[in-house]
Amino acid sequence: MVEAQANAAVVVDEQALAQQLRVDSIRATTAAGSGHPTSAMSAADLMAVLLSRYLRFDFDKPQYASNDRLIFSKGHAAPLLYAMYRAAGCIGEKELLSLRKFGSRLEGHPVPKILPWVDVATGSLGQGLAMGVGMALVSKYLDKLDYKTWVLLGDSEMAEGAVWEAMASASHYRLDNLIAILDMNRLGQRGETALGWDSAIYAARARAFGFHAIEINGHDLDQINFAFQEAIGVLGQPTMIIAKTEKGHGLALTANEDGWHGKPLSAEQAKDALADLGGVTSITVAVRKPSELAKKSHYSAEITGTGKFNVPVYAGGVATREAYGDALKALGNAFSDVVVLDAEVSNSTYAEKFSKAFLDRYFEMYIAEQLMVGVGIGVSTRGKKVFCSTFAAFFSRAYDFIRMAAVSRATIKLCGSHAGCSIGADGPSQMALEDIAMMRAVHGSTVLYPSDAISCARLVEKMYGLEGVSYLRTTREKTRLLYKDEDSFEIGGSKVLRSDKSDLLTLIGAGITVHECLKAYDELKAQGITVRVIDLYSVKPVDVKTLQTAARETETLVVVEDHFAEGGLGDAVLDAFAIKGPPARGQKMPLVDVLPRVVKMAVRHIPGSGEPQEIMEHAGIVASNIVSTVKGLVK
Repeated sequence: MVEAQANAAVVVDEQALAQQLRVDSIRATTAAGSGHPTSAMSAADLMAVLLSRYLRFDFDKPQYASNDRLIFSKGHAAPLLYAMYRAAGCIGEKELLSLRKFGSRLEGHPVPKILPWVDVATGSLGQGLAMGVGMALVSKYLDKLDYKTWVLLGDSEMAEGAVWEAMASASHYRLDNLIAILDMNRLGQRGETALGWDSAIYAARARAFGFHAIEINGHDLDQINFAFQEAIGVLGQPTMIIAKTEKGHGLALTANEDGWHGKPLSAEQAKDALADLGGVTSITVAVRKPSELAKKSHYSAEITGTGKFNVPVYAGGVATREAYGDALKALGNAFSDVVVLDAEVSNSTYAEKFSKAFLDRYFEMYIAEQLMVGVGIGVSTRGKKVFCSTFAAFFSRAYDFIRMAAVSRATIKLCGSHAGCSIGADGPSQMALEDIAMMRAVHGSTVLYPSDAISCARLVEKMYGLEGVSYLRTTREKTRLLYKDEDSFEIGGSKVLRSDKSDLLTLIGAGITVHECLKAYDELKAQGITVRVIDLYSVKPVDVKTLQTAARETETLVVVEDHFAEGGLGDAVLDAFAIKGPPARGQKMPLVDVLPRVVKMAVRHIPGSGEPQEIMEHAGIVASNIVSTVKGLVK
């Protein structure tokens, strides 16, 4: 098969095609008045050969399971990608020249959903290879399909640690279906890269990370062809092609010249450049589609399993982190498209319960959280329901990947365990006290914080069907059961656990602080003070209706959270009373008819080590603190 692919007839003049890709990159960026033509020009020869000979992709069915995947990790070279789309017949002249204009599909960096041929959003450098690892894992181990994942990397992004995390993982999983192409054009945004054109060092490092390395002249079409032919025949390890190129190649004005990064040619310069490059052409490439054999023998969209989520049965107190593991296992039994990743803490997050039951759908990412999220994004593009878990505090180092997951319109489920100061003796480096704020800020995200095992299991079940980025915060300590197996938990809902018409104020907690609020309720009731208690398990979206009702009926809301005061549960409550503007055209500004007094009881210093209860007490978020706060408010 390799020989047949390599010797396939070339239907276009690849030199002419490469020039067309350069011309179109220049035309589009000059029309836009911005963009990165020289970053596109360096890789034009590489992409011309890939498009004409090696890429197997049905552009009419971009999500077809057997299609090769192509990721531009150097997302700023988007003009080259769009030029390839024109050559493949996907977009026309008018759309090509709409680059970066408001309302155009051709944004400054590639974005999926908007463009059906793009899988992941790139542009935040260093992320594409991890996403490619996720796609290659699905191909090799889950769907067992015969496609390749091609990732175009820039040499500047090789300074990002996430690239090397991805390389280590690709080697560990022997991803011989993953081919990285390094466009080593020497020049970054502000001058020469750390290694310049030292191809030997890149190759040595790639080999040290377990890659098959090939060094070539990235403008020699024969060398490019032979490198691709060699790469698709490699077995047992991923390949990196290190291609020495010139930034701005093809024009004396720009070739290997500093100062051209992110700078389009002027109209006059573009006119001369187009003439030098052979003018505007309309070469069309008949891109090879996946073989009929691959379609018939491998692809199946069927999701197997029982189709029924069986709620784990609990008799006593269980930590929500353990309930997460139980729920994952139940989901895995119900649906075969559930995939789980963990960052070498599965015996603490309890993702190990899934791994022991469904090892074929579990992938260990080791201590590499940004890799885990990047791989998860890649896995999700292939139609899998992927759950990623680690200590909540460590998602902070993966935040840029989480942010880009939202830009990618990806669906990925995250679980952060060991949240808050209630973890105890491990100390502040392990305590997530910023994670709610962090996850709430992600566009379109869902943030959930269960208080007992049953609510946790039910919310994991809900996460299975959620679109976008969802986050579940779990607790290390065991908590007593508050709910029954038949109770339901809606996204955007809450539970009113104690309520009376004589309530003087409302206590609002989530997770472990719900239990402190209930202890405070009992003590206050014994003293003749009645208060309402709300379990605000859905932090985003927040239960506006219930909160506004509580505000109207009790006027004061006391929010208790195991989190820093900024951006956490208290701010989520306040958001329920914010006026959301501006109004839609023709609509009046929505008004909030009640503005309560809101008291935020939160962690306001960096905790130390100690027993969970004493650390929470020192933070001022236990029942005794709540009681004294309430008594001070109702005097």
